[in-house]
Amino acid sequence: MALISYADSALSILPPLVAISLAIVTRKVLLSLGVGILIGIMMLTGFSLSGTVSEVMTRVTGLVWDGESLQYWNLNTIGFLLSMGILMALISVSGGTRALAQWARGRIKSARDAKLMTIMLGLVIFIDDYFNALLVGNVSRPVTDHHRVSREKLAYCIDTTSAPVCVVSPISTWGAYIMSLLAGILVTYEVTGESALSAFVTMIPFNYYALVAFSLLICVAVMRLDFGPMATAEERAQRGDLWDAGKGVPPGEEVGLPEAKGGHFLNFAAPVVLLVLLVTSLMLYSGAAALTESGTAFTLIGALENADGSWAMVTSGVITTALTAVVMLGQGVVPSLLGKAFIKGVQSMLPAVYILLMAWTIAGVISDIETGKYLAGLADGVLSPAFVPVIVFLLAAAAAFSTGTSYGTFAIMLPIAANMAISLEPAILMPSMAAVLAGGVFGDHCSPISDTTILSSTGSGCHHIDHVATQLPYALLAALISACSYIMLGLTESLWLGLATAALGLVIAVFVLRAVSRSADQESAATS
Repeated sequence: MALISYADSALSILPPLVAISLAIVTRKVLLSLGVGILIGIMMLTGFSLSGTVSEVMTRVTGLVWDGESLQYWNLNTIGFLLSMGILMALISVSGGTRALAQWARGRIKSARDAKLMTIMLGLVIFIDDYFNALLVGNVSRPVTDHHRVSREKLAYCIDTTSAPVCVVSPISTWGAYIMSLLAGILVTYEVTGESALSAFVTMIPFNYYALVAFSLLICVAVMRLDFGPMATAEERAQRGDLWDAGKGVPPGEEVGLPEAKGGHFLNFAAPVVLLVLLVTSLMLYSGAAALTESGTAFTLIGALENADGSWAMVTSGVITTALTAVVMLGQGVVPSLLGKAFIKGVQSMLPAVYILLMAWTIAGVISDIETGKYLAGLADGVLSPAFVPVIVFLLAAAAAFSTGTSYGTFAIMLPIAANMAISLEPAILMPSMAAVLAGGVFGDHCSPISDTTILSSTGSGCHHIDHVATQLPYALLAALISACSYIMLGLTESLWLGLATAALGLVIAVFVLRAVSRSADQESAATS
């Protein structure tokens, strides 16, 4: 049946508004997205009961079968998510986490080195933010405790090297999820010459918050730029109190499945290295095959642009997981423990799978109901295209903060940002969608109900609200710099001037924080 257009009606904002409002009130993202989807479909079908049921069934089955062929991208993406959950559990069971911690403790000599080790691990373990938060926390905590780094500082290091790193890594669960959304948007707006992978890579340098937040973290770790609640936490840690004992023992002292005895460093390193090598190799292989089929000469960029990313990821995940399980059996790990790891791994990824399915669906509904076109129409003559990137950055941040999820925010905001950009100024399409990713990570970074915030505090053994309070000033500072950069980007349409603004803002922030830190040190020395 023909779907009704709402491009000229204020009702077009109803489905995303309901989804966001419900998520704020109930904090149940799946329920909120589901209600938003249902309302959108009812509007599209003119509130016809039979039409609504038929359209729901069409969209549900369309996630797997489009009427002519299987939706391989969707299926492969889900398979990759599940394989990553299983691999995460297997590494924990194998004893690789404990072995890595023992290896690092004998080589890290200072608090600065301990923090840099944590950051480096966060860069290496970019496959999944859950995996990152829990694994890096358990690996680094014994080392940072030894050097009297506060649990709050450890949680900050973990949180800022999980989502901000994953959101700019195409070889990750985040990358797969975002590219799946981008693929639908590119098709919807007939953007030619761009694949989902090439669009994702193009957006990386426009993701100012991720770049600024990570750069600020490096400066804080190296220069001890502690202020506000973080300065108090670090002073307490130097006295030997790694967390506020007055609030009881924090969660996260024991995370994950039981570990096998006799674990080796290679139990951790080998699967991660193998996975990265396999994904990279298979992506290049599939891209090269596509170039050969089209009669185009091989180039690295061309191969990456034509690579079948979802196939490469799920194939690599399955191979790595299977080989890891076989090796663990050879090391004497009992099959029953492997079975528990498989079940635990799948269960850990089911929420992400559910959100992903909902995200694909609501993205299609918002596109069909043309919410972005209506908003762009309201802004026509009032809203300058120059301010679209900063506006969607702030809107995405508010949505992610309220709901505690970046995934749900991306699902709601990416189609809206794309619609607004295409209608106002197509040249700002990529910067605007990148601003959504940046805003989603910023809001998620600050939200006390965010999964990554909770897992970062749990993995580090830090009281949850203490982590939120100590990280928030740094996140707000990075967001302020990012907002200024998006304004410059919008006014000039220059990536480089936007990056220069971010760099200048970071330099000024570091200069001010160093002055504040030195003043605090002098006062402390005078008091003692």
